[in-house]
Amino acid sequence: MNEVVGRDDFLLVTLDTLRYDVAVELAATGRIPHLSRHLPGGVWEKRHAPGSFTYASHQAMFAGFLPTPAAPGPHPRLFAARFAGSETTAGRTFVFDTPDLVSGLADAGYRTVCIGGVGFFNKQGALGDVLPGLFQESHWEPEFGVASPTSFEAQVERAEKVVAELPREQRLFLFLNASALHQPNWFHTPGATREAGDSRATHAAALEYIDRHIGRLFTALSSRGRCFAIVCSDHGTAYGDGGYVGHRLGHEAVWTVPYAHFFLEPSA
Repeated sequence: MNEVVGRDDFLLVTLDTLRYDVAVELAATGRIPHLSRHLPGGVWEKRHAPGSFTYASHQAMFAGFLPTPAAPGPHPRLFAARFAGSETTAGRTFVFDTPDLVSGLADAGYRTVCIGGVGFFNKQGALGDVLPGLFQESHWEPEFGVASPTSFEAQVERAEKVVAELPREQRLFLFLNASALHQPNWFHTPGATREAGDSRATHAAALEYIDRHIGRLFTALSSRGRCFAIVCSDHGTAYGDGGYVGHRLGHEAVWTVPYAHFFLEPSA
């Protein structure tokens, strides 16, 4: 990361509430071709979320604690705040002296931009302003939120505009919180009704919806040069697993998340 920082752009996409089992199933059956094309080996990495709901998980990730590989560690981190005695800070870790990665990259010359999705990014109250407030520039509109059936394409359109307006020599850290998977997601399944509600199947349909538009996001970022991308879930969610529904609870469906990082090579 010490070679990447300052040389390449960064993209962090959190697919809010995406379950690991759903992500793996759709990749294996060819239902998310645009994402699968970029997954190392065509598969998601199994990891453990740093938090069980959006706010906690993103606070941890912005401090450098990305989802942890689901295997015995320690696991050296890509990014870390300078912290005496850290067992996961290694020679190849990008170490920053600020409280969070966002301001650490800003200090390294990056333009930091947030495109929010779920309520913790809506800037409509004090709590909804905390996470976007870490960034130099932040965007949220109702069209980006959980109730919008076209949320992700609206977010991608805003990302394309941000990229188009940024001088090419200015390095960029773009963060996008995709809200489409979060409940309600029933409207991503043709013929579904509000009365029937959300399910694992409508959750999967929402991921297919994201996949149909994420290629535009990758194209926009790679148009500026090489970009290091991280695509992951912040936590999963339960649909009746063991009697549980939702998240902010300690269930395997919540703690286990899909993760991938890869380079987007410059487009011709």
